[in-house]
Amino acid sequence: MKADVTTLDAKKAGTVELSDDVFGLTPRADILQRMVRYQLAKRRSGTAHVKDRSEVNATTAKMYRQKGTGRARHGSKKAPIFRGGGKAFGPKPRSHAIDLPKKVRALALKHALSSKAKTDTLVVLDSCDLKEAKTKELKTRFAKLGFGSALIVDGASVHDGFARAVRNIPQIDVLPVQGINVYDILRHEKLVLTKAALEALEARFK
Repeated sequence: MKADVTTLDAKKAGTVELSDDVFGLTPRADILQRMVRYQLAKRRSGTAHVKDRSEVNATTAKMYRQKGTGRARHGSKKAPIFRGGGKAFGPKPRSHAIDLPKKVRALALKHALSSKAKTDTLVVLDSCDLKEAKTKELKTRFAKLGFGSALIVDGASVHDGFARAVRNIPQIDVLPVQGINVYDILRHEKLVLTKAALEALEARFK
């Protein structure tokens, strides 16, 4: 599969061969859904916490005598049925992460890349190097390229000037190739890969 390479000035810079093993698969929604669920579950903080009856600060004295009052027998003001008592079965700090095999995670990334290639929303960029880190200038270039909502993935590191210039542009995110993930790919309209990112991805899946 061939793809055109473009520059930041919206000029053609040749073509590049895309691996069918990475970009030529038929996307499966079930695998993508499992991966997105895995990512979103893993990022949850899991810090919700309420006090149970052992943590509530209240008197430990028996509320009233056991017999003779005509009322139900109670021994603690901390019981969940009383106002100010502990919460029964409330949330406690925990991990929300779920397990997903490494092979399925790798396959999901391939399917996400293939889905962008199939829908012609994959753009191959020559490089992200900028002489001057100017947000206004970069915004004009993105308008020419048709980048409204885009995830831009560079090589091992993102050019400092480019990262500074792009950070105030809404709906545009930049990641090094190590940070590429299914959720960010799918939530952006376009996926923009530099030639360095493309080489790194194909080497990763060999």
